Parts: sequence; C-alpha cells; structure tokens
Amino acid sequence: MLKGIAASSGVVVAKAYKLVQPQLTIVRKTVDVNEELERFEAALVKTRHDIETIKEKAVGRLSDEDLAIFDAHLMVTFDPEFTGQMTEMIKSESVNAEFACQEVSSMFINMFESMEDAYFRERAADIKDVSYRLNCHIMGYELANLSLIQEEVVIVAHDLTPSDTAQLNKDYTKGFATAIGGRTSHSAIMARSLEIPAVVGISGLLDKVNHGDIIVLDALDGVVIVNPTEDELKHYNLKAERFADLKNSLKVLKDADSVTTDAHHVELVGNIGTPVDADKVLENGGEGVGLYRTEFLYMDAQSLPTEEDQYVAYKSVLEKMGKRPTVVRTLDIGGDKELSYLPFPHEMNPFLGYRAIRLCLDRTDIFKTQVRALLRASVYGNLCIMFPMIATLDEFRTAKKFVKDTETELKAEGIAVSDSYQIGMMVEIPAAAVLADQFAKEADFFSIGTNDLIQYSMASDRMNEKVSYLYQPYNPSLLRLIKMTIDGAHKEGKWCGMCGEMAGEELAVPLLLGLGLDEFSMSASSILQARKMVRSLNYAEMKEMADKALGMSNQEEVLELVKKTLKVD
Repeated sequence: MLKGIAASSGVVVAKAYKLVQPQLTIVRKTVDVNEELERFEAALVKTRHDIETIKEKAVGRLSDEDLAIFDAHLMVTFDPEFTGQMTEMIKSESVNAEFACQEVSSMFINMFESMEDAYFRERAADIKDVSYRLNCHIMGYELANLSLIQEEVVIVAHDLTPSDTAQLNKDYTKGFATAIGGRTSHSAIMARSLEIPAVVGISGLLDKVNHGDIIVLDALDGVVIVNPTEDELKHYNLKAERFADLKNSLKVLKDADSVTTDAHHVELVGNIGTPVDADKVLENGGEGVGLYRTEFLYMDAQSLPTEEDQYVAYKSVLEKMGKRPTVVRTLDIGGDKELSYLPFPHEMNPFLGYRAIRLCLDRTDIFKTQVRALLRASVYGNLCIMFPMIATLDEFRTAKKFVKDTETELKAEGIAVSDSYQIGMMVEIPAAAVLADQFAKEADFFSIGTNDLIQYSMASDRMNEKVSYLYQPYNPSLLRLIKMTIDGAHKEGKWCGMCGEMAGEELAVPLLLGLGLDEFSMSASSILQARKMVRSLNYAEMKEMADKALGMSNQEEVLELVKKTLKVD
C-alpha cells in the first residue's frame, strides 16, 4: 500500500499507464549563432502551436479559470523577459538554444518558488511546463499525447503538467497518481474540475508501479494499491459503489434547505474566481457566492483591467445569482502577489506589507475603477462589497466613504446604483477579530478568512514546512477569535460568514455551526456534502459541543471532542 494526498475524490480500479517523458540531458555547446536562432525560433513556434491545440481540445471540458492557464502559457512564450533573454544569451555567448532555455527558465522558476504566496509558487509549474515543452522541441523529442489513450487506465507519473492534465479524456482516464504535488497544484485543481480521482505526493511511486499493473486508486483516503488481492479488489469495488451512490444521493439535496434537525438555518455558498465558476455553484445548490476573488481579473491580464472589463464580469455573476447574495472581495493583491505590469516595492515580509486594502487606499486610481464597476453592476443582483485585510476602524471607514463618494459621483452622472448593496469586511487579522463588536457597528457583514487568520494568530507561515505544525485551525485560541467575531456581528444584528478553507471541512462544519456561523463559503463541489451534514445535526447539541471546545487547551482535544460527538473515527 502506498500513501499520498487525496487531491480529487473517488475510488477506481484500472490498469496503470506509466507516463515516461523524455529525460533531457543538457550540456553547454558553442554554436553558429544564426543557425541556433533559427532552431530556437522553430521550436518556439511549435511550442505555441502545441499550447493553442491543447487549449482548443480542452474547451468545454475545463472551466474558464483552468483554460486561462494556457493563455498564461502562451503569454510566457511571447514574454521578452523570458524568451528574449534566451535569444540574447544565444547571441551574446554563442551557446546552444537548449542550454539558454535551461538557464533562463531555471532563474524564473527559482524566483517564483521562493515566493511565499501559494498562488505564485504554483506559477513556477507554468514556467516548468512551457520550458520543458520548448526544450523537447529544440532537441527533437516527441512528447507523449495523453489524449490518444483508448482504454481505461490510471495514469502514473512523477508529475502531471497543466498541459498533460488538459489532455485527459475522462472516458478513459479513470484517475491519476503522481509522485509529487499537493492539493493546490495545477494538476490537482484541474482534476477536481474534470472530476477525475487523483492521489498526489506518493513517495517512491514510480519504483513500485510498472506499466500495465492493476491499480487501486483510493482518492478518498489517499491510498494506492498495486496488483491488489481478490479480497482487496472486492473491498475497493464496494467502496467505489458506495461513493457513487453517495454522489447520486447528494443530488436530491440540490434544492433542499440548509437547515438542522431543530430548524436552525444557515447559508451554504460558493467561492469563485471567474464568472463561469458561478455556474458550478448553482449546479451544486449554492445559495449564493461567498467569495468572488476578483484578483483573477488582474492576474490573467497584461494590463490593469478597465472599468468596462470589470463591469461585464461582475454583471455576469450578479445576473446568474439573481436574488442570491454575491460577496465580491475588492482587489487582494500586493506584496508577494506581484503583477508584471504593476511595480511593487521589495518587502522583507510581504504578508505583512503593502497589499489588499492598503494598496487600494494608496492607489485610489485602481480602487476607483473597481468600485465604479461594482456599483454599476449592483443593479443586476444582490451585491455585497467586501474589503480584505482590514486592521483598523479608520481603514474601514476610509474605504467605506470611498465607496459612498463614488456612488454619489455615479448618480451625478445619471448612472443607476442599487440602494440595497452591502459593505462588509474580511476578518483575517486578529486585531479586527478582537475589535469585532466595534467594527460591527459600521460594517454590514463579516466574512472570516481563516487561511490568514490562522497564520497571523500563530505567527506561522502556512507555506513553511518547518513551522507547518503551528497551522492549527482547531486550536482553541483560533476558535475564540472566531467566536468573538461571530458574537460581535450578532450583537449589532449583522451576519457573519467564513470564506477560508475551514468553512468546507467535514469536522469544522459542526463546530462552526455550534459557534453560530451564519454563512459557510466553500468550493462548489463541497456544498452538497456540507448540506447533508448540516441537515443531520442538531444545532443545540452543536452549540454545547462548541462551548466545550472553547474551554479546551489544544487542537487535539478539540478534534477528539468533535469526533466523539459525531461518532466518527
């Protein structure tokens, strides 16, 4: 039995398709510059053609957010800072194209991998994907075409690039297993979009699996079994049937109320990054959008998105959601989330620096464009504007006044603005949680961002493996901050949601319910399972459990309490 990380749920049994890509051995050579430039340019053209073809074939199977990865790949091939440096190196040093490609791409990969933000660390995978494909073409190697697979298989590989994953035909690719990767890697994210089971980060995988072996892929518990026994086959085939039955049974809850056995109602909503993602929220019975990450509008562009660009995107989501609430987070970028077209100061600790609302209140030109677009779109749905990284009341007041002043300007121009939109804030800084009762006098709602709240309260970088043990969502100290925030909101008659990863976790939902959380925002695929759980719980009992948890001394005690209360292992 091999153990890894369950990245996309499911249980399958199929033959192993061991993906072996060309191993590139690159040495420095002195070359004829003109001939080498021609060779490089020809490989670059082939690479661009590959990327365009892969994207075309993936249209209709992947979300716009996933497809945008290939737009980013194309941009890399046209980036003068990337390919231009390779060309210059060939010219100035008379070196072979593959060596120049390796040297320049390694520099970019190292730069991205050193960044603290998970999103940008994953951008290193984009550079690796493009540069590997480019070098294969330079050196005359053929890349495996996974779209040609014509039998049911589990793909086994060291890793799968976004290009690899986009080629997968789910009629034949029943799942995949990789030696490296995590839940936030591109391959994992795209597997969830395609609903292909995946287990990643399996140490020693390639040494244990041969092409054609029978593979059990348990992507519920993160287990891979090679050439299983008859008893193991029976067990996992039964587990697969039960999982399929569970998925089907959840569909009947699409239009059901998110209500406990003792009639306490909460809202289950979805996190989105693009307008297309809103469709998935509705398909899974979401009661609204709890977090629209508008930074994707900026990250997937070559220049600052215009007011019209943003207006069209926001209007699309609001129209789809109708009366359902749509919480739009204003631009959360800066520090380690850099944009190629927008210079940022170098910072020793970008997580504590010039980012999010701090950037927007400084660069009011950028903020004004977004706020105007939001307010123009507000008439098409139930808009809730949310400011990220609020630390002080003065920040919130300034940002709120900015919105209201912009509203006045729009109305003076004869542009309609909804009279019922809300203005709220993320609570992701401990200072804001502690002062929640004061913020609630002026904010219409809160949404707790646990990803940052945890690392700020524990002084622990969630991307640093050396201190990852301190990333404790169930620590009583964090639960008290959450409770303080919820109680602060309720004291003033305001609602409190959560849009961090914790909101969709199986053991967290009962605890958060008991703490009084009003809205749970999660990935669309988690909504129905969460609804099933909510409908099985008694609110009064969960409140009692949560009260006990607040009085405990560590995370382990809290988890034990939750499992005991729910009667789970």
